[in-house]
Amino acid sequence: MKIYAVGGAVRDELLGLPVADRDHVVVGSTPEEMVRLGYKPVGRDFPVFLHPRTHDEHALARTERKVARGYKGFRIHAAPDVTLEQDLARRDLTINAMARDEAGRLIDPFGGAADLERGLLRHVSPAFVEDPVRILRVARFAARFGFAVAPETMALMRSMVANGEADALVPERVWQEFSKGLMEGDAALMFPVLAEAGFLEKLLPELNLAFEHGRPVNDAARVLVRSLECAAAERLGLAPRFALVACCAPTVHATRALSERLKAPGDCRDLALLARQQGETIKRAPTLGAPDLLTLLERCDAMRRPERFDELLAVLACVERGERGWAEIPYMPRVVLRRALAAAAGVDAAKIAARSAKSDIAAKLRRARIAAIEGLV
Repeated sequence: MKIYAVGGAVRDELLGLPVADRDHVVVGSTPEEMVRLGYKPVGRDFPVFLHPRTHDEHALARTERKVARGYKGFRIHAAPDVTLEQDLARRDLTINAMARDEAGRLIDPFGGAADLERGLLRHVSPAFVEDPVRILRVARFAARFGFAVAPETMALMRSMVANGEADALVPERVWQEFSKGLMEGDAALMFPVLAEAGFLEKLLPELNLAFEHGRPVNDAARVLVRSLECAAAERLGLAPRFALVACCAPTVHATRALSERLKAPGDCRDLALLARQQGETIKRAPTLGAPDLLTLLERCDAMRRPERFDELLAVLACVERGERGWAEIPYMPRVVLRRALAAAAGVDAAKIAARSAKSDIAAKLRRARIAAIEGLV
């Protein structure tokens, strides 16, 4: 029985990056032996165990063979005779197909270290085409590391889209990779990779994004790229970043359709719809009177959900930067609406309720909030 560190931990150490999770492959063992040694079994589809002290994942070396379409169409073979190289050969990219033995020696049968040096995302074997989610994974790694995609790997990705293999992707797997990609350091780099593979128009048909040679070539693509760069600079979370993508759809209906097709979580979908529905009115906030400002705050549920409202304003600030280019000036609608919200929220609703008939409370509270907003001028 031999144990090897594998995958992302080896890659990130070579890049000088911090390592969060450490995965291991165990060669020459059986599930029974792992349990006897104190490892806790956790894998359902193939033998995976947690180390009794570190709780790091340890998987028995295995091979995979495609026997049917879809991500469940794999036959997995895990046995003591499966070698480390056979296990590494089933992985997606050479930079993820390296290992270190217990003495710290690097095992790199497919040239992953050299590809790290060259900044290249290259597939390990022709079996790459058997799992179409790898198209999204390659785009995600491009966004993380800024690496180029090897021409032969891009050719395989295009063939997966053209032959319909990518159509077997289920929304849950698409969302898992796409959402991770949105949170990478340069999420905008995903989109030209997906476009070159022919998958972007299937993933986001509502947005009409066009890229050539890795660069945006129409206004929609340019705005999205600059907006996502803004989101990265502002360290926005997943819901705002998704909203930046989905609210670029031409209509509220299209934003909703995109969100539902990707099975986006409720917070992501709702923020995107709110940005699409209220974005134009929010742009005009500096010109609105107090009654209209209060109505806008109410439509955005700002007093009940101020954190989401702040995310909404951050999304629209990045959209404006995307439309106008980067500018070191405050986003005035955010300045105005934050002040208006603070004024309205500062009204003592309990005091008004205590001094009023039940039927008059809502009207009196609204008048008091309008007066508070007017007092800002």
